Amino acid sequence: MADAVVARHLTRRFGDFVAVDDVSFQVAGGEIFGFLGPNGAGKTTTIRMLTGLLAPSAGEAMVAGRDVAHASDEVRGQIGYMSQLFSLYGDLTVSENIRLFGSLYGLTGDRLAERRAWVLEMAHLVGRERVMTRELPLGWKQRLALGCAILHEPPILFLDEPTSGVDPASRRRFWDMIDGLAEAGTTVLVSTHYMEEAEYCHRLALMNRGRLIALDRPARLRASVTEPIFEIVTDDPALAVAALRGAPGVLEVGMYGRAVHVTTTPADAAASLTDTLTAAGRRVERLRTVEPSLEDVFVALVQREGGAVVG
Repeated sequence: MADAVVARHLTRRFGDFVAVDDVSFQVAGGEIFGFLGPNGAGKTTTIRMLTGLLAPSAGEAMVAGRDVAHASDEVRGQIGYMSQLFSLYGDLTVSENIRLFGSLYGLTGDRLAERRAWVLEMAHLVGRERVMTRELPLGWKQRLALGCAILHEPPILFLDEPTSGVDPASRRRFWDMIDGLAEAGTTVLVSTHYMEEAEYCHRLALMNRGRLIALDRPARLRASVTEPIFEIVTDDPALAVAALRGAPGVLEVGMYGRAVHVTTTPADAAASLTDTLTAAGRRVERLRTVEPSLEDVFVALVQREGGAVVG
């Protein structure tokens, strides 16, 4: 399919600070394209430039075949945008929010009534039309915000950390809706810091310090890590990480849930890892090799690029 979004050398500076640094990529129609990165990586700034909310300092963005810088009004008619704050008005009712967004998108009469009914059904808000939006549980606000963003059935949807603060069950239901939209042909660009969500994307753009450090399908990103990775369960993971950091043969080490993941140069490093931890007074409860996760890939690439922004 034709590219729905094209970024060429996008750059954004705020004084001396470079928030996005020479970023280029293409997104095909119907693709779920994810931005993954730590806070301060440039994900939100990139989305804001693609949606016309922020002018780039250099480079260009094409969305739905239109230059965002010169046809921003046309572009806005072709996109939906949902921010991590959900873009809703808490002092309006559910129904009033839907009518407001419908009017912004030029929906009236039977068409607005049809789309309003769809949003209420999709968001499980039938019978709650008069509830003040600020009183809704977070998961319901999330679904309402998504419905308002796609009232006009845009071919391209931008989601900026749309599941931040939402419980895991609501996140899973939300992604089921995203999958459905993509299967129907909607192009979705989504930023996230949840590794499990990144797996749902067709392709991932890994960002750090404003730069694009990797771009590929999740499976290919995982396959790019060829060094052995060991999972270690110990009596004190934090102290185990401190003991292993800088040890001979250790490339990367970090917490992974309640375990520790260690990337090493030699494949037979298990004995030396055990010896290092034992010498540091740590008890090794389990040690095994594991397949690399997206988190392993992400940590390794970020560290190789100078680490994440602190603060």
